[in-house]
Parts: sequence; C-alpha cells; structure tokens
Amino acid sequence: MNIRSSGFGLLLGALFLASAIATRADSSPKWIGTYNTLLGKYVTNSGVKYSAWKGNAADLQAIQQVVDGVAQEKLSGLDKKEQLAFYINAYNAWILHEALGKYPTKSVKDLLFTFFTGQRIKVASEPMSFNHLEKDIIRPQFGDPRVHFALNCASRSCPPLNQEAFRGDKLDAQLDKLATAFVNSPKGVDYSPQKKTAALSAIFNWYKDDFKAAGGPVAFIDQRRSDPLPNDIKISYQDYDWSLNEAK
Repeated sequence: MNIRSSGFGLLLGALFLASAIATRADSSPKWIGTYNTLLGKYVTNSGVKYSAWKGNAADLQAIQQVVDGVAQEKLSGLDKKEQLAFYINAYNAWILHEALGKYPTKSVKDLLFTFFTGQRIKVASEPMSFNHLEKDIIRPQFGDPRVHFALNCASRSCPPLNQEAFRGDKLDAQLDKLATAFVNSPKGVDYSPQKKTAALSAIFNWYKDDFKAAGGPVAFIDQRRSDPLPNDIKISYQDYDWSLNEAK
C-alpha cells in the first residue's frame, strides 16, 4: 500500500468515526437537549433557582416536555450505562418538575414521605413512585453506589444537582466526579483533625450496605478523598436537612 492510499484510508476512517459520533449525538432524544438547557439556566452550585423558573411560563412548559419525554422513552437498544443514565435523568427531572409544582415550599418532604412513596411519576411508560425508581430499579439493578451522589431529592443535604444531563458514554466520568466532590466537601464528610472526628452524610448510614463491595462507607470515602481519614477517627452521621435546595 502506498502512502497516498494509506493516508486516504485513515481519512476515510476518521470521517466515518466523526459521522458515527455525530449520528449518536443526533439520536439523543429531544428532551435531553431541553433538559440540558434548563439545567444550565437554573442550577447553580448553591442550589436551584426555583423562583425564577416558576416565574417563567415557557420554561415551566419546557420541564413538562422533558418529563413527557421521560414518560414516553423506549429503553430497547440501550446498553446498561445508557439505561442507568436515563434512569438518573428521569429521577432528577421528575423531582424538579414536582418541586416546581409545590413551589413556593420550604421542603418537598411531607410528614409521611408521600412525595417519595406516592405513584406520581411515569418513566418509560410505567407509572411509579420515586422510591420505586430508586430502590427497585436504580440501586438493585445497577449496583453502583456512586448513584447516591447523582440522585438529587430537592433537599439541602442532597449532593448538588449535576448541571448537565447524564450520558452513557460519559457516565463513569460524571459519577466519579460527583462522588469525589461530595466526599471532599463538608456536606459529605465534615472532618475535624483536631478532634479526630468525621461526621458523614446520613447517606452513608442509610445506604451502608450499598458500599459493601467497596469495603464499606469509609473505604469508599478514602479511595476518593484527597486526605484519607485516619484509622482512629471517630465516625458519626450528620442530621439530614430536608429543606428545599433553593439557590441562595
């Protein structure tokens, strides 16, 4: 093979790859693009700008279009990571939709947690509750403890809502980034070297069994902390703040 034909073959290969990537991106459901736009507009490092969102009729209609897309989504043909990305997006998008429906409110949580247990959402044609989506689909079917730092329940103690939609081809990087950020923040691990204490997010207590494969919550944390916790540290758990994660 001469240099010219070899170069032409490489060019064709590059063009084919670029075309495949573009086709894959174009094949993303329309609601994903709308969802990304809304996240970029209303989600900040300190929370969600619910007041501004609630006051924008077009963007309220847009989040309705997002959850309508989630409700109608077909999962056939999606690989495991694409499915998990879809379910996380579904959970977070529906939370935003329902929180906006209740706004103004101090918390989405009610006395009996019916916000989470009631069958108020539809995902891939199936009516369900937030609890069902998290506890019967996302956690047991995918077995990835990093999802705890991607799911956001519209509460102050939740890990911050990601400012972009999850994608199958970026999912590992997105989950790693969120888990690492959380365990290096006081919200995730409130560490006092002077007192030799660490108050962990209640997430690590409520869902400790999900971290068994990593060696337990502390082992999971230490794998990602820039300053691992000492062996003689005294562990406690923070109270969970259920107040609305509204941007300050």
